[in-house]
Amino acid sequence: MNPLSDQQLARKSLQYRRDVLRWIKHAGAGHTGGSLSCLDILNVLYNRVLRVTPETFSSATRDRYIQSKGHSVEALFVVLADKGFYPSSELETLCGYESHFVGHPTRKVPGVEQNTGALGHGLPICTGMAIGGKMDGAGFRVFTLLGDGELAEGSNWEAAMAASHYKLDNLTAIIDCNTLQITGRTHDVMNTEPLAEKFNAFGWAVRSVDGHDIAALTGALQAPLENGKPSAIIAHTTKGKGVSYMEDVGKWHHGVPSDEEYVRALSEIDAALANFPEIAA
Repeated sequence: MNPLSDQQLARKSLQYRRDVLRWIKHAGAGHTGGSLSCLDILNVLYNRVLRVTPETFSSATRDRYIQSKGHSVEALFVVLADKGFYPSSELETLCGYESHFVGHPTRKVPGVEQNTGALGHGLPICTGMAIGGKMDGAGFRVFTLLGDGELAEGSNWEAAMAASHYKLDNLTAIIDCNTLQITGRTHDVMNTEPLAEKFNAFGWAVRSVDGHDIAALTGALQAPLENGKPSAIIAHTTKGKGVSYMEDVGKWHHGVPSDEEYVRALSEIDAALANFPEIAA
């Protein structure tokens, strides 16, 4: 299959947004705003960067991805279904009784590396995985997605210090910097700025990008690694991206659109889809 163009990936992001809203509406629960803010990041990761497929998921040489901001799991579920880890129809059980598709990632779902949702755990786990890769002389890379509010957790900074100390240039942390969390603006709840300077001071190679720009994300995630330095990508995003009444509105951290809101959201996404080429099968 030929690699998808930037325009085709932008279209895929819109389709992912449509699917996220569909399944959250169907389940009657979900972290809508954060799932919409991180979808472009996951799109580029799974369609351009990660060396992992359903067939290679048990391979010792696969790349590893852990979604530390586990509450935005609907985005991950939609992307994994698109990549063939399971039929999308299985998401009809999302948040249902005895379903494996619950409100946070669990290893019972194919394609999920680690249970997450206790915020602050993803980067420490990935640091350990990256150390293991170095010890084994393996060539895999390790990626994690963090929320900007999650960076108030001290375990992240212990892991950041260790990653630099052990020269883990096989580790990349992506921060979904949408500036909002469940109780307000991140800088009001617990200010973690200046993030770039902090990661630099901890010995990381840092890049800041527009987290909704496919080309910019691709460039940052595929850029040559700095020898001996872990990578931090600060992705500036908008909570609720793609739905006008959700964008940058804190109440959509967790929420289900009403019937009227749902129709309006789909109509906005469908209007945007009309501007992009179809993706060849």
